[in-house]
Amino acid sequence: MNIWRRNADPAEMEARFQGSLPGLFGIRILEVGPDFIRAEMPVDERHAQPFGILHGGASVVLAETIGSIASTLTLPEDRRAVGLEVNANHIAGVPVGQVVTAICRPLHLGRTTQVWQTEIHRADGRLACVSRLTTAVIERRD
Repeated sequence: MNIWRRNADPAEMEARFQGSLPGLFGIRILEVGPDFIRAEMPVDERHAQPFGILHGGASVVLAETIGSIASTLTLPEDRRAVGLEVNANHIAGVPVGQVVTAICRPLHLGRTTQVWQTEIHRADGRLACVSRLTTAVIERRD
């Protein structure tokens, strides 16, 4: 079953990244499935901590980016999603030079709140990070 209520075109999503943090981090949307979004992000000097591995904050940027997009795509045009809380558990280091892949799925799709889980994997498939994002669903005011 498809959970999306808005156009879920990866190219359109990436176009919105230009000039903002997801664009500066090189986040790319790879696939929009019926109930998930899959994205990737390179790990280079923009994303590294001083020890030459992926900074935990960069993982959170990736998770919050695709979770926020996913939450918004499930809503009617008169609603929007805003972040309430994000957390991340860092499981394995990712060295500079790799590309991480993230997949985001809903845990809860409520009327006023949503919870999204993102798993970030290293190039060898090992889980690097798991993150949860809680969003509030509010009335859109332009």
